[in-house]
Amino acid sequence: MALVPMRLLLDHAAENGYGIPAYNVNNMEQILSIMQAADETNSPVILQASRGARSYAGENFLRHLVLAAVETYPHIPVVMHQDHGNSPATCYSAIRNGFTSVMMDGSLEADAKTPASFEYNVSVTAEVVKVAHSVGASVEGELGCLGSLETGAGEAEDGHGFEGTLSKDQLLTDPDEAVAFVEQTQVDALAVAIGTSHGAYKFTRKPTGEVLAISRIEEIHSRLPNTHLVMHGSSSVPQEWLDMINQYGGKIPETYGVPVEEIQKGIKSGVRKVNIDTDNRLAITAAIREAAMKDPSNFDPRHFMKPSIKYMKQVCSERYQQFGAAGNATKIKQITLDDFAKKYASGELTATVKSAVGV
Repeated sequence: MALVPMRLLLDHAAENGYGIPAYNVNNMEQILSIMQAADETNSPVILQASRGARSYAGENFLRHLVLAAVETYPHIPVVMHQDHGNSPATCYSAIRNGFTSVMMDGSLEADAKTPASFEYNVSVTAEVVKVAHSVGASVEGELGCLGSLETGAGEAEDGHGFEGTLSKDQLLTDPDEAVAFVEQTQVDALAVAIGTSHGAYKFTRKPTGEVLAISRIEEIHSRLPNTHLVMHGSSSVPQEWLDMINQYGGKIPETYGVPVEEIQKGIKSGVRKVNIDTDNRLAITAAIREAAMKDPSNFDPRHFMKPSIKYMKQVCSERYQQFGAAGNATKIKQITLDDFAKKYASGELTATVKSAVGV
């Protein structure tokens, strides 16, 4: 079976009340980790690549690695998603290279640094939706800028992230704007800003409602009950990986991620896609440092990469189970992009919104 559109997976997740972790990939070992975990837990898969990942691996290598995953595990529905597309052109190039889903992040302008106006965001996102839906691909949009409510600052990932500091209003998605955004763009999924951020250094203490606004998800879901919501920057930064990294020569200071239980609350309020990258990076780093320190004379790259697959697979398996995705892969009837293009054209997948609470 070929790659499937993300909307297929998110619709099934919504119908059955679970969330799907979306893992960033750059190389073969990461894809092996994810697919082995998905196979063992019978979970649907969202692989996603940033612009940086596409540049690092190369379009052809990345595409064929993903196709190899699909061929090896034909019973697992797999999505290939462009993470944080900075412009329509980036999204279109992704679709041309076989991506079945794209994120048009119009919360920032094309430089991926300057916060954009609502009007700009709507314009570029709606443009991408029109093109993507015509070929059956899914589209994720973002409203509000991803950043810390503690500091007002963001953390760039692969060159994507605002510079300077922003106000709390800019760092939280407005529910009224969310309704208008979905109605005007017809996105399949909406990434919301609630105080999460990229990287390992999300919070200086275990997050509470002051710095992690899970309640904002509930507000948005009440206004957009039929819209699939997305949590970005949602790695939990497990202490076990930090301890291991530092035990074997690393220097990562005390930091806190997004607690799994808070993500689970979000899933109960309409979150269907949960972006995770840092947790996997930490697991890989821990594995490589441990292997190098325990056998310093070893120069076989497989000595370092095999345990990195094992440790990252552990993270992925845990998230599939914690988010409720486990057991659902083979329940999803795989549908092609061509079939989805027909659904979009017929109006079957038109986004429906509630214009006001209780309406």
